[in-house]
Amino acid sequence: MPEGFAGLPSLNALRVFEVVARHLNFRLAADELGVTQAAVAQQIRSLEASLAVKLFDRLPRGLGLTDPGHRYSAGVRDALARLQEATEALRPQPASLTISVTPTFASKWLIPRLGAFTQAHPGVDLRVLATDRLSRFHADGVDIAVRYGSPPFGPGIEVELLFEQRVIAVASPALLAVSKEPPGLERLQEWVLLHDAHHFWPGYIAQLFGQAQASPRNLRFNQTALAIEAALAGQGVALATELFVREDLRSGRLVQVFDQAMVIDKHFYLAWPRKAHPPQALAQVRQWLRQQAAQGSSFSIV
Repeated sequence: MPEGFAGLPSLNALRVFEVVARHLNFRLAADELGVTQAAVAQQIRSLEASLAVKLFDRLPRGLGLTDPGHRYSAGVRDALARLQEATEALRPQPASLTISVTPTFASKWLIPRLGAFTQAHPGVDLRVLATDRLSRFHADGVDIAVRYGSPPFGPGIEVELLFEQRVIAVASPALLAVSKEPPGLERLQEWVLLHDAHHFWPGYIAQLFGQAQASPRNLRFNQTALAIEAALAGQGVALATELFVREDLRSGRLVQVFDQAMVIDKHFYLAWPRKAHPPQALAQVRQWLRQQAAQGSSFSIV
């Protein structure tokens, strides 16, 4: 021990004392420390002997701190807390970064990939804010967002295309199995059309068949993810962004009803403040999102 600390008890003895002073019980202190009750009692006896001060009163039902014990426990607790703070300050803290996405983007695209992100970037504490409301970067503590629409998205906002919007019609294989003929407008009108808040069906039907005649049977949802879930359950035909259903198509849980896709003039963009914080974590997240978008449905990082 350095000369300036000569005569101080060991750090282990002080730790035992602090735990016993909190619990005022040898057994509970032993449970917290993971040692025997006898070992705890021995440490306290040795500490009292080395200090030549009685720290605890042995009572019939536990322990009580003496006046010197009260004063010493406050100082020891404060000193141990300072040591812990100083030690934690030496350890690199993960960079915290919040990404804002819609609930559908989160559930159908982002969440299945997050395991790969945490493995590749353990130093980034990524927080996902899933909301249909347009998040404000500074007011809501958002560092980066996936925005659907057409830029610009406001002054001081950097923008980068993540992927284009291609909308396709999908349904459960069981729904199409009842008919051996390729589906057409007449067949489509027999099915329930599953709508989301984007209301793409009139434009899709007009593009595909040259007319805007819709189905008399409709179910409407406020989120695309709910319309996709209804399609998976065989309740009708949904229009969805191709990347949101690509895994369902590959697994056979959904099938594409028509070959044609509708390209919308609004796409998915990464958006972040020009003065970003923390810049290194933001760059890592942006690069990872770009890789995932380029890899399509692959859930691993090359």
